[in-house]
Amino acid sequence: MRFFIPVAAALVVAACVPEDTNSGVGFNNYDSYEQQRARREAQLRQQAVPAQGAISDETVQTSAATQTPPAMQTPPAAPRPQPASSRTSTPTSNSNTGISDEQDFDAVASRETIESDRERLERQRAEYVVIEPTAVPTGGHYSGPNIVKYALSTTNNVGQALYSRSKIFAQSRYNRNCQKFPSPDKAQEAFLKSGGPKRDPKGLDPDGDGFACSWDPAPFRTARSGG
Repeated sequence: MRFFIPVAAALVVAACVPEDTNSGVGFNNYDSYEQQRARREAQLRQQAVPAQGAISDETVQTSAATQTPPAMQTPPAAPRPQPASSRTSTPTSNSNTGISDEQDFDAVASRETIESDRERLERQRAEYVVIEPTAVPTGGHYSGPNIVKYALSTTNNVGQALYSRSKIFAQSRYNRNCQKFPSPDKAQEAFLKSGGPKRDPKGLDPDGDGFACSWDPAPFRTARSGG
């Protein structure tokens, strides 16, 4: 009897304990749950990733920050030029009167004819004036001394005295009076006109060589000799 009571109690406890069917709380069978979850994940992946070559019909919303600014957008392609045979010739209106359209064949052909060209040519011929050549005007007659002729008539060098001169205040008069002339040629002309080379009332030739101030006959002599 004592042995029967523990055995009966063990059987009762075993009958009350459910079998281990890998079931959890809220699930009938864990293996079937895992299979169903795997199938759902596979279906979701197939729906999320479109097939190769397929285009999603989902509208893409671009933000204002990623949109291309108007200034950076690609301009529309320029129209392709048509062949000359397919273009229609239309008269060109020249609204700017300051620019000539004589190089535009269509513009000229729209307003010019052979008759108008002939009339314009005849009008230009009638207005053509021939100017006969006239004699070249000569300069005024100069009656003063010729310094070129004088330079060629002399043979002495600059500083070689040929005429006697007064030594009183000679250098001061020379410096003061030579500054009054714009060039040595003008000083030599005034010197010859006032009695030079023999006389020198203005003190332009204190050394008596016959050459006033800094005038030099050498350039004229060189020109005559050709070198």
